[in-house]
Amino acid sequence: MDIGVLLPTATAQWGPADDPRELIALGREAERAGFSSLFVGDSLISPRIEALTMLAALAPVTDTVTLGTAALLPFLRRPVQAAQSLASVDLLSGGRLTVTVGAGFPGRFGRPLYTLSELPWERRFARLDETVALWRALWDGADSFHGDLLHFDDLPPTTRPARGHPPIWLGGATPAALARTGRTYDGWLPYPPDPADYASGLHAVRGAAADAGRAPEDVTPALFVSVRVDDDTESGRRALDDYARAVYGMPLDRLEEIQAVVTGSADQVLQGLQRYADAGARHVVIRLAALDLPSQRDQLERLAALLPALRATSAQKSSAPLRSSGVQ
Repeated sequence: MDIGVLLPTATAQWGPADDPRELIALGREAERAGFSSLFVGDSLISPRIEALTMLAALAPVTDTVTLGTAALLPFLRRPVQAAQSLASVDLLSGGRLTVTVGAGFPGRFGRPLYTLSELPWERRFARLDETVALWRALWDGADSFHGDLLHFDDLPPTTRPARGHPPIWLGGATPAALARTGRTYDGWLPYPPDPADYASGLHAVRGAAADAGRAPEDVTPALFVSVRVDDDTESGRRALDDYARAVYGMPLDRLEEIQAVVTGSADQVLQGLQRYADAGARHVVIRLAALDLPSQRDQLERLAALLPALRATSAQKSSAPLRSSGVQ
């Protein structure tokens, strides 16, 4: 299993005395501790370090970790320029970029951002898929692109990634998103609160992949989950409630209705994450539920101690037949 961390690039996750330049040191510590990847979020809702700027800063000071977005919102950027920025990060990192994309959500996390981007909310999923198709075409050297929504003639030569295409994952768990993931994306990064929903979603993704002539291993099964290692479940939930209110403006009981959340003692966290491994997750992106950088570092150290056990469990699950995940 690949196990990564989401770096706290949003100011809501910093303390008054925190220096955002410490995010680079935190990323390097995560790599040394054995984490497989470093991911960053993307939004205009809360002040934060811009996602691709953060990855560009990490690229030359890390060696092996995957650098990823969770999730990049392509509609916030001009599509051709975004392709060049992504290719540049991939080049600077030596081919370590993974791009999770999303189309935004209803409410304050979606529609107002489309207004700021001067794009219509309608047909946002078609626009997302066409943007990804445009990126891939540009990286293949295309000089024009004609979709239903995006039209470009006489495209100039663009920066090419270190690899042909960086992997592009989709974040989302609606039936339509599952079908689109299986058909055209390289990975799936949802955050379902119930591992059973993860298992059923992965079954649907693999079914769509098979229908499109793709193999199950063509789509990386990933998971985004908020984690807090504490003395026990009660103290962990109190800290997570503070986190949910500070970052999302909602109590924990509402947050965990829509997002995967795991907390408690080290053994309890291990058991909670293993339930998702049992459901098929093979790349877990962990958001450290803490509200200042020293506490983030403490959570990183606590989770690093769990890495050998998590990977051992995943290795056992990976050796089982695929039908255990519902795929024949």
